[in-house]
Amino acid sequence: MSTPVTTSLSPAELQKAARDHLWLHFTRMSSYEDAEIPIIVRGDGCYLEDSNGKRYLDALAGLFAVNIGYGFGEEMGEAAAAQMRELPFYTNWSYAHPRAIELAAEVASLAPGDLNRVFFVSGGSEAVESAWKLARQYHAVRGERRWKAISRRIAYHGTTMGALSINGIASLRTPFEPLVPDVLHVRNTNRYHRPPEETEAEFTAFLLEDLESTIEQTGAETVAMVIMEPVQNAGGSFTPPEGYFQGVREICDRYGILLCCDEVITGFGRLGAWFASDRYDIRPDIVTSAKGLSSAHAAIGAVIVRDAVMEPFLEGTQMYAHGITFGGHPVMAAIALKNIEIMKRERIVEHVAEQQDSFRSTLAQLLDLPIVGDLRGTGFFYALELVKDKETRETFSDDECETLLRDFLSPRLFERGLICRADDRGDPVVQISPPLVAEQAEFDEIVSILGDALTEASERVSAA
Repeated sequence: MSTPVTTSLSPAELQKAARDHLWLHFTRMSSYEDAEIPIIVRGDGCYLEDSNGKRYLDALAGLFAVNIGYGFGEEMGEAAAAQMRELPFYTNWSYAHPRAIELAAEVASLAPGDLNRVFFVSGGSEAVESAWKLARQYHAVRGERRWKAISRRIAYHGTTMGALSINGIASLRTPFEPLVPDVLHVRNTNRYHRPPEETEAEFTAFLLEDLESTIEQTGAETVAMVIMEPVQNAGGSFTPPEGYFQGVREICDRYGILLCCDEVITGFGRLGAWFASDRYDIRPDIVTSAKGLSSAHAAIGAVIVRDAVMEPFLEGTQMYAHGITFGGHPVMAAIALKNIEIMKRERIVEHVAEQQDSFRSTLAQLLDLPIVGDLRGTGFFYALELVKDKETRETFSDDECETLLRDFLSPRLFERGLICRADDRGDPVVQISPPLVAEQAEFDEIVSILGDALTEASERVSAA
């Protein structure tokens, strides 16, 4: 990594300016009272480097987003510069421009089924917010008053007030209540703490009964949308049991409810397919996407809908009464187009499909550790659940999570140069989701560092 850092500030000056002016997201700012703020200055492939020259393996892909890694910045920059010279900005409010048109056509060609209509936004939270508004208005223009949404427990869907209301994570919701009313939360697909004798078919039936009874109890005629991630991130990469999404689709059809797949994380290759909706044959009415659409090289997201969902808005005076100033921004769209071009040229999606078994088997070595209870996920999207006791599957208390995850494990991994997430939204997990260009060498490095840190954590738990 020899690219010069484009700042006139020294590392010490950067630290001071950061402390004085920068407010970090989802960060306890008090954590840096006696410690340096990590300042990342350059990247290449799966690796990052900070202002002190320390190197990190990014096993979280910059929040599940930098799908092509950090090695294509120059090519992306050239695409952005070319668009800046041609047309630096124009809105999609009543106007179009070539890049938005081309990107919409490209996304539609990759999306499954008749998901052919694309509404651009600036990111994942906006995509979810837009999807809920669209679902409400879709029913309204067809003469129905439906407004409620159903999502799953512990599921994360964003931070704007509508998206936050859809979230199933109480700790994120509580500080901002009252939220947008009438969101219901059903059980997620975490099998690890279910009865061991329960079959997969029984688990699927249990989940679908929970969904259907929730719909009937609240009044099916009031429900606008069911929103679910194909593989749920928060709580630790919950994959769906066999037949689950086919059952969800059938229930939504029976009650006239739109089914939305939140593919902000799973879209654009993370599970070894362009869209996880295709991999699991979900057949959604709406898909939300962001992160991988540009591999996080641009702030862009999209709501992708079936032709049937747009049809009511093609008649008379009807319109979807929603807009984002920067939705479909020509520079952002040009970068997203270049990202998809690179993904196709470099066979990124195929690489994940070819390497996912090796990735899983490498991570599975960590199951030998007494503190690791479960490994779950697919593609390049995994989580390890940590337990106090493997036999009983006993979890850690909130206070123990604080000590284990925040006080020990997160600092130790940072010290060793591994970026992943030790997360306690739900049961304590370590989330592992590297750039989609990762190879066996990166898999081995992840397991080596995690193995050492988790061994030490296990010894601490035993000694407590």
